[in-house]
Amino acid sequence: MVALKKQLDPALEARALADELNHRFAGAGTEDVIAYAVREGFPGAVGAVSSFGAESAILLHLIASVEKSTPILFLDTGKHFGETLDYRRDLTASLGLTDVRDIEPLADKLASDDPDGTLHTVSTDRCCAIRKVEPMARAVIPFDAWFTGRKRFQASTRAALPLFEAVGHRIRINPLAGWSEDDLADYQDKHDLPVHPLVPYGYYSVGCAPCTEPSPPDDARGGRWKGQTKVECGIHLGGLDASLTDSSL
Repeated sequence: MVALKKQLDPALEARALADELNHRFAGAGTEDVIAYAVREGFPGAVGAVSSFGAESAILLHLIASVEKSTPILFLDTGKHFGETLDYRRDLTASLGLTDVRDIEPLADKLASDDPDGTLHTVSTDRCCAIRKVEPMARAVIPFDAWFTGRKRFQASTRAALPLFEAVGHRIRINPLAGWSEDDLADYQDKHDLPVHPLVPYGYYSVGCAPCTEPSPPDDARGGRWKGQTKVECGIHLGGLDASLTDSSL
């Protein structure tokens, strides 16, 4: 009788793969990380999450330089600044991106939990859970991996951010993890990338309109939830893991 090969836990396999890739790409260029993921590591099964916010043009330009048809997932919360929606349209066209997907909250969830659209005034965490975390969990279902634009300098919650990390049985890739503010500015200038229209008005990190306010340059995410110490919506933290588990993904 032929012995069956023991199946490893997919989440453990993902952690092992993330560790292996972090070792392999330690010191590698950002373009190499993206090209590997798109062409070799996860061909046809990798996307990118973009808020089309203050620094989004950089990662999107890097991805477009490798493959313009890479799926780009935009969480359309229904609360974005009009300027963000215009920027999404214009940047998509200028970079030649061919597969930008708008991911919206579930209509029945909005009807039951935020019927008048004011949940953010009561609980920003619950609002983010409905408008960002759950849609994000749905958005990554078709993929084995996805890119984010997070950087270590942005917040204490990101200080130890690796290039590759496991989220359940999927891999989250942070190509810009080690970039500094100067790196971002230099790249934007070198490639003449369009600036989000709210940046000149002091919006150095752009989220939803009701919650975002201008912030000092040395604390960009300090303006994302005005009057609060909150710096993360949950799509990059345990909230997403929980949503993935709840959805049996």
